[in-house]
Amino acid sequence: MAIIGRVKEQGAFNKYFESEKSELVAVYGRRRVGKTFLIKEFFKEQFSFYISGLPNSNKDEQLENFAATLTFYGKMPYPKVNSWLEAFRQLIYMLENSRKKGKKVVFIDELPWFDTPRSGFLTALDFFWNTWASGRNDILLIVCGSATSWMINKLLRNKGGLHNRVTRRMHLSPFTLKECEDFFRYKKMVFDRKSIAETYMVFGGIPFYLEMFEKGESVAQNIDNLCFNANAALKDEFSLLYASLFRHSENYVKVVSALAKKTKGLTREEIIAETSLQGGGLTTILDELEQCDFIRSYQAFSKKKKSALFQLTDFFSLFHFKFMTKNEYKDEQFWTNSLHTPLQNTWAGYAFEMLVLQHINEVKRALGISGVQSAVSSWRSENSSPAAQIDLLIDRKDGIIDLCEIKFSKNQFVIDKDYEKNLRNKISAFISENKTRKAIHILMITTYGTAKNKYYDIVQKEVVLNDLFI
Repeated sequence: MAIIGRVKEQGAFNKYFESEKSELVAVYGRRRVGKTFLIKEFFKEQFSFYISGLPNSNKDEQLENFAATLTFYGKMPYPKVNSWLEAFRQLIYMLENSRKKGKKVVFIDELPWFDTPRSGFLTALDFFWNTWASGRNDILLIVCGSATSWMINKLLRNKGGLHNRVTRRMHLSPFTLKECEDFFRYKKMVFDRKSIAETYMVFGGIPFYLEMFEKGESVAQNIDNLCFNANAALKDEFSLLYASLFRHSENYVKVVSALAKKTKGLTREEIIAETSLQGGGLTTILDELEQCDFIRSYQAFSKKKKSALFQLTDFFSLFHFKFMTKNEYKDEQFWTNSLHTPLQNTWAGYAFEMLVLQHINEVKRALGISGVQSAVSSWRSENSSPAAQIDLLIDRKDGIIDLCEIKFSKNQFVIDKDYEKNLRNKISAFISENKTRKAIHILMITTYGTAKNKYYDIVQKEVVLNDLFI
């Protein structure tokens, strides 16, 4: 299968391969995002050595697998050894005797699985890189892992011999909407852009999930097949996802479960009240969830850091809590039967807000402000009644603040008299409470645009769904 998108990443790999020195490249990102696929497809037959850690295996089993892999690439028997230092010495011997010209690509996948308790794996990796590979000019060592927290804390923030030794890092994000469209086109599946957006709002641009879609089925049918049927492939994905990434995953699930109940997010104090977790343990959980792209921390406009909100942003986790846990009657067509219900409409409105946030760079591009320094935040009035709320605002260095109104609808969105009044109240409350001198613009972000009626003049600019596919 061809590589879809990932243009920036492919360019980076080319650069690292052609580098005049040895490179240690750390690739990390959410589980199922396509890290291994990208590396294997890009380098294809160029590996001098490629191995993947074994899940839930001990040191002896990992070493046995290492020896077998050396035998395959070295084309001669390599005996199992008793330590990782010996294993990496054998790897050095194999590479030094390789007939391959130019860069030797060494790919160690699922690196965290090798690091079993008291195994000495990281010490041996340190030895391999610092004692041998870094002094050469022909080694491209790529290490990869889905346990993003491990990759960051144990490798990128290593305080021992590997401190600051990673020469390149690559965080692989989910597909954008454009890459999802390209993926479906490559698979010869026909979906319009609104359908692709709905797919994104459930699966979040994760290639592994999209790969399971069946040609000829609607988006709703595919969601039922993957999430609600008796043999649905993703029925247990939520628990497997967190268990594979975190030790004591039940505490991480407690946090995301609490965050799922409050779409705009919770403060640290509110999370403590909901979960009874606190102290350094909670700090670690929040930090690792954010590193793994499951949550984000953000500041409300004009608020200080201590008032940060933590918000669940992983689309599949949000969908799991909103719908997959609610299918008490085991309806195999639960999603199809939920179409256009108030519950689904409410979810769609919020999920579309999250989709826009994930594509904020595309929004800025559509506005023509990609080169303008800007800060993205939200705001809630402390004085107005009912409280005015802005879910997304763009505070720009060019003297403008865009107050974004985000609406997911089947047709053009229509501003009526009451809605226009509500917008004017928001503007008034925002200016009054923040004492800003910047120009306040109402920016409509919708699926199919906003009807040009007599109330439309309050809108300064529009972004539509098509703009997010650029």
